[in-house]
This record gives sequence, structure tokens and C-alpha cells, in this order.
Amino acid sequence: MTRESHVEEKHPRAESIKLREKMTRGVEKNVTALAGLLAHGRGEAFDYILGEETTAPGMRAITAAAATLLLADHAVLSVNGNVAALCPEEFVELSNISGAKLEVNIFHRLPGREEAIEKVLREAGAEEVLGVGEDASARIDEIYSDRRRVDPEGIFKADVVFVPLEDGDRTEGLMRMGKKVITVDLNPMSRTAQYATVTIVDNVVRAMPLLISEVERLRGEDVEELR
Repeated sequence: MTRESHVEEKHPRAESIKLREKMTRGVEKNVTALAGLLAHGRGEAFDYILGEETTAPGMRAITAAAATLLLADHAVLSVNGNVAALCPEEFVELSNISGAKLEVNIFHRLPGREEAIEKVLREAGAEEVLGVGEDASARIDEIYSDRRRVDPEGIFKADVVFVPLEDGDRTEGLMRMGKKVITVDLNPMSRTAQYATVTIVDNVVRAMPLLISEVERLRGEDVEELR
């Protein structure tokens, strides 16, 4: 067992149990909403179908996502509670190597949640976190939930938005605004997966390190090659 987990490394479901424990700790820290636990469980079921590994189509989508981020004029990585609980370090690293900004955007805006997510990101090394509190002063009328509140310097003016583990209505709203949307979703039949510009059907904890590697690999390529 590790200090962060109650599961033995030899347990056949050790990795998935560790992720569940991260999610549970996220709820305890006011980072993850209770509804996020349900969404995680649903995604885990789809991951079983994938064989809990990154597929060849998933890898091609990761390459396309990396190129899309590098071609963007103003890319933003949208962070919700599940992402903050599962892989904050990877999001900060992707922000650093791609130049994309980090913005907190959540469905359940319970007291203190945005600040709790910001704290997790800053502890992971983020120097700038958009969309917290009064900074989320712009409004996207195409979205019909609290996710409509965004930072005017972030998602509002972004041309590319990375929205993993996302609600379909926001993906549709962002697309209607003419933005390119990249998502990671284990359910290929979800509205998010169906409507996004680039859909990575994979577990976000597997996809993020691969996406970081692809951005690093492609950074030196000519614009025409990336297109």
C-alpha cells in the first residue's frame, strides 16, 4: 500500500481504485461535486469496454488535439472538479508547454469550490488561474447553466477550448460561438463526444501524458505540417 491509497499494489483493480480514492478526496476537499463521483463511475464502465488502454483511434485523436492546441491563437484549458482531483499536475504541464491558459469552470458553483480548485492547480505549479470568483465576469448566452460564467480573458475570447469530462450543452454552446473544442470522453455516444472538433475517447489520466508528449514532439513543426 502507498501513503495515498488503501489498496495493495497487487490488487487486480489497484489503478482504478486509486482513481476512485482521488475522487473521494476531491469531494472531501470541496474540489469535486458529489455528482462528479457518478460521472466518474459511468466513465469507468466505458473504460472496461475499451480494455482500459489507449486505442489507435484514440492516439490519432491525441495527435490531432496536440496540433490544434499548437495552431491556436488563444487556447484555454478548462478545469472542472474531476480534472482537478485526477490530474492537476498534467494540466499545469500542458499549459506550460502549449502556452494555453488555465481556467476554472464548473457546473456546481458551490461556495468555495472555485477557490479550492484554484488552490489545487497552484499547488501543482500553476502561476495563473483564470475564472475564479468575480474574474468569471463574462457570460456566454449559448450555455444554460452556471458554466455560462467565464473569464473575459480566457474562455470568452478563446479560439480553442480544451474541455475534458464535459457537459454536452457547453460543448454545443462553444461550438455555436465558432470555437474549436477538444475533449476527452470515455463515452463516444455522448453529446460532447459527438459535437466536439476533436474527441479523444480515452481515460483522461492516460490521455494527458500522451497529449503532453505529442505537444512536445510537434512544437518544432511548421504550421503547414500541423494543419
